Amino acid sequence: MATHVLVPIDDSDQATKALEFALEEHADAQITALNVIDPSDFYAATGIEGGAMANYEQIRENHENRAKNLLEEASKRAADAGVEIETDHVLGGVSRTIIEYADEHDVDHVVIGSHGRTGASRILLGSVAERVARRSPVPVTIVR
Repeated sequence: MATHVLVPIDDSDQATKALEFALEEHADAQITALNVIDPSDFYAATGIEGGAMANYEQIRENHENRAKNLLEEASKRAADAGVEIETDHVLGGVSRTIIEYADEHDVDHVVIGSHGRTGASRILLGSVAERVARRSPVPVTIVR
């Protein structure tokens, strides 16, 4: 029986399903919803490759506000299910950061959506869920 479950959250339907699964299957455990802010998204948004420069700090702040909103929504979903969860957001490469977070915060199970990331990052980097499942120090449940 898991005592601390980590649920990576983004704005995908799969992440929502993963959270709902964790709330149903691990309601007695400590559940942490985690949003990882990928700094490579900042560079893509600034258009550095095209020569245009944008305000890096403003873009970072926008991503952090988005993370806070996603985590507030996760907390509301949990409260609706009668479960209290913890939330956190961190900056880093998505799969690596999820694995490190699990290791550093005594997580004993990860519940992750099957394919939350879309577009070029998924094509170029591969599946985050697959990387987490292969490299995680704890069991991983992938929710479709």
